[in-house]
Formats: sequence, C-alpha cells, structure tokens
Amino acid sequence: MISNISMSDFIKQNHEGQIIDIRSIQSYNNNHIPGARNIPKDLLLANPQKYINKFQIYYIYCQCGARSINVCKKLKSLGYKVVNINGGYESWILER
Repeated sequence: MISNISMSDFIKQNHEGQIIDIRSIQSYNNNHIPGARNIPKDLLLANPQKYINKFQIYYIYCQCGARSINVCKKLKSLGYKVVNINGGYESWILER
C-alpha cells in the first residue's frame, strides 16, 4: 500500500524526507514547492538508484497527483521509502 499525505498535512508537519518534483524541467523552473528537487518522472523511473537511496524518505509530487501515485507504486515495489503528496502542485497553490 502506498503512503499518502494531504498537502495541508504536509505543510503542517516538519517532514524529514526530501521533496521530489517529478514534473518536467520547464514546469519545475516555472514554479515549484520550496526545497523540492526536480527529477523528471522518466529519469527517476529509468534509473532510481542514480537519484535516490533506500535509506531515506522521499515526498513525491507532480502537477495534480495522478502521475506521482504511479511513480510511488513503482518505487515502493523496488524497496524505496516514498510518500505521495495528494493533489500535487495544484494543491500547494490552493493551500499556501
């Protein structure tokens, strides 16, 4: 089962993991959640061990939450500790 967190809970808590934006470089450069690292979805899934490790927690988001949940499912099946941020960047815009 995939771990999920709402954007409002994500904002409220002092998370200890890294935030990963899996959107395109252009979308990330246009705007993103402060502190997020951009690793586009295809790059992350093609070679996750190049970008993340299995000892840290990663909070993953996309534009609206649909792609990030699929990425989290795949990464979790490979043994990574990931949490999907429900609603993605669109929720960030509404919550802040």
